[in-house]
Amino acid sequence: MHRLGFGAFLAPHHPIGEHPMLQFRRDLKFVQHLDELGFDEFWCGEHHSSGWEMIASPEMFLAAAGEHTKRIKLATGVISLPYHHPYNVAQRMVQLDYMTGGRVIFGSGPGALASDAHTLGIDPMVQRDRQDEAIGVIRRLFKGERVTAKSEWFTLQDAALQLLPLQEDMPFAVASQISPSGMTLAGKYGIGIISLGSQSSEGLTALATQWRFAETAAKKHGQTVDRRNWRVLLNWHIAETREKAIEEARHGLMRWHNEYVHGTLQLPGSVAFTSPDDAIEKTALAPGSAAVIGTPDDLVKMIKSVYETSGGFGTVVGFVHDWANIENTFRSWDLVARYVAPEINGYVRKLRESQTFLIENRGVFQRAGQAVMAKIMENEAAAEALKVTSSPRIAAASAAVPDLEKARRRTK
Repeated sequence: MHRLGFGAFLAPHHPIGEHPMLQFRRDLKFVQHLDELGFDEFWCGEHHSSGWEMIASPEMFLAAAGEHTKRIKLATGVISLPYHHPYNVAQRMVQLDYMTGGRVIFGSGPGALASDAHTLGIDPMVQRDRQDEAIGVIRRLFKGERVTAKSEWFTLQDAALQLLPLQEDMPFAVASQISPSGMTLAGKYGIGIISLGSQSSEGLTALATQWRFAETAAKKHGQTVDRRNWRVLLNWHIAETREKAIEEARHGLMRWHNEYVHGTLQLPGSVAFTSPDDAIEKTALAPGSAAVIGTPDDLVKMIKSVYETSGGFGTVVGFVHDWANIENTFRSWDLVARYVAPEINGYVRKLRESQTFLIENRGVFQRAGQAVMAKIMENEAAAEALKVTSSPRIAAASAAVPDLEKARRRTK
């Protein structure tokens, strides 16, 4: 397994009852927390309805996040391209790239909420074609071309950007869920993918098939796709013990599913959970579950399994939800950074090898202790003091400390 990136995808919150201003500030603090922990990417998307999603402009939020962070990549997850004139999207993304010091990932989609499209009077049947059309235009603009184009929903006349992106090649990514359209689009343009359908057990098992759609489309259009530019979204809540994680997440998980997934979105096939225990069992404990509510070791096992099933990807992205309270949510991501990412990427492997080498070859290093002992015995006062000196029972600054008990017995 090559080094995996670790990212976060800001999920729909439940703002009702909480001051929106304070929630925005909390989310900015969360991005800053991720940056300090060393996460690679942060994603947030565009929503205009449902009551659970407040960010209408990911570009505005990420511009603010850029002022609170230093190194984390900031990704639009996603901009719904059919809702906007592509020239305006291109200009906003370029400005965001400069304002964040070249840390932007341009993620796009056709628009996930039918209620958003309805509000704007857009037929859902044309959304995916419009996304395709807009990506083609935006990529030309980013290359510095002057574009004249006329479609049923936008017009460009001798259009060129005054500023090109700060990054020489700003990363593009498209959202992929159940249909092959996202993967096919990624293959057509040779760009990245963020798989959102992996939140379900069916979505996880279909990842390998989904990737083949991208490869087929890339071959057809003379492009290439790289698994390192593929991001897979997973759900988790982590604590020091499995019991603690379950207790922290059980009530919030039930609310999330019953009020949002089932009650608000009314996803086909969704059934309300009957209790918090029912929510935990069906979401994270049943065979083939697509979420982890447990320990860092549980999440490591899950990521390795998904990586193997999919054939490999570049970044694992966690869904940032309100299953647990603010403090426990921050702690969960802290544990992922401290224990999961190092285990997955082998950051502690050489440390373990070093420890094992010392343990298994202790005899080789006995001469260092013998050298210390020789100096003690050369000094009459030190040799006399040895008779009442015990070996230390805590870790010393040097592993060369001799066995003083054994040495004292020899001097008697």
